[in-house]
Amino acid sequence: MRQNNIALALLTAAVLAACGGNGSTGGEQSLKNKFASQVTFGDSLSDVGTYKVGTVAALGGGEFAINGNLTSVNPALTGKNWTELMAAQLGLPAPCAAVTGLDGQAAQGFAVPVVAHAGCFNYAQGGSRVTNAVGPGNKLTGSALGALTMPVAVQVQNHLNVAGGKFNGTELVLIMAGANDVFMQLAGLKAGATAAGNAAGNAKFGSTLVGLLAAGAPNPQTAAPAIGAALQTELANPAHTDQSVVTAAVTAAVMQGNNSVKDPAVAGAIAQQAKDAGTAEGTKVGNDYFAAHGPDLVAAMTTAATDLNTLVKTKIIGNGANYVVVNNLPDIGTTPLGRSFDAGTLALVNSMVKAFNDTLASGLGAEAKVALVDTFAASHDQATNPGPYGLTNVTTPACDLTPAKNPLGNSLGCNGSNLIAGDVSHYAFADDVHPTPFVQLLLARYVSKYMVQKGWI
Repeated sequence: MRQNNIALALLTAAVLAACGGNGSTGGEQSLKNKFASQVTFGDSLSDVGTYKVGTVAALGGGEFAINGNLTSVNPALTGKNWTELMAAQLGLPAPCAAVTGLDGQAAQGFAVPVVAHAGCFNYAQGGSRVTNAVGPGNKLTGSALGALTMPVAVQVQNHLNVAGGKFNGTELVLIMAGANDVFMQLAGLKAGATAAGNAAGNAKFGSTLVGLLAAGAPNPQTAAPAIGAALQTELANPAHTDQSVVTAAVTAAVMQGNNSVKDPAVAGAIAQQAKDAGTAEGTKVGNDYFAAHGPDLVAAMTTAATDLNTLVKTKIIGNGANYVVVNNLPDIGTTPLGRSFDAGTLALVNSMVKAFNDTLASGLGAEAKVALVDTFAASHDQATNPGPYGLTNVTTPACDLTPAKNPLGNSLGCNGSNLIAGDVSHYAFADDVHPTPFVQLLLARYVSKYMVQKGWI
């Protein structure tokens, strides 16, 4: 769905005028609703500094964007995400991270005590999922960073624990989550497909190699088991290499009377034929695994959205919240990461996002106390029709993500010192998935439009 950009711009101007802000500075609110506070749950798109500690802070990072107030360079480089901009527009205090810390490698400065901060109600954490505790960057994924990735379900409960078990009904509650469920589900599928493909490919390689080597022996029926045993023995050697496995099999073939493979050219041709057969089989099995289990991921995203719907209805609205903004998933397929996917992966990701968003719509679309924001529509239109939004680049990350420039390798460590050359202030993306401060401003304005439509501001 393409947005009416002129109408949106006029409505945005009206919203900001009513709020007394310009998108980056605060002001008095309209008297329709005087929100007492802002409470945020979600992931990296809303995180205001959970990991701004240790090495991350030393590198000038802390949020998943272009960090730092660089407005002296360009007014769009505020270093703020949409939750900070919303608070400024509504005249509320700047959000602060409810929890800070890292649970990673001490030698790299990623082991920092976890501290809960009284009076801070932005619970969003980079890497967080809806209910699963293991998200991108969590130490259980093997990451040195040790991101906390407390799921939204835990975030909500943590707030209830400090708020006497209730929302007071005057808070503005902001929620955005689900992208990390996509990424982790996809990573698991790819790992499973790779493992299945490798196992099948290795088996095909071995059986083909043994069969070809045995065929040149005087008695192939007795040669094959002996060559196979030699191959398996070498495979059991922790220090084995592809070459050592081939050498062991060829040596056994010679012992079984296949003297032709004493010629390195003959042995090499047989080995290559076996490798080609193994590669073809591994690719087929891996692709088949991916296709067979893809629907499981779509179902998992439906479950994640159902879980989020339940959290909103029972734990948030059910405990007194009256103003709840829920952003659906943006168009992941048009991010730099999404553009790098092959056709099959992209189609699956699109189906996962659609399943999540459709489930949110069916569960929350009619809730009077929920403003369900169609972030997908806005992000898709920005990617395919960038001009009216003031976007100058929607495909290239603004941050230099090379290890020499950015040891963290993503926007968590991005700042004014490690941007790519040129004016990136109106780029869409800081890294391969996270938006720049300018797109965060567009999101804040878009959310405001929905709040106006609800009569909240």
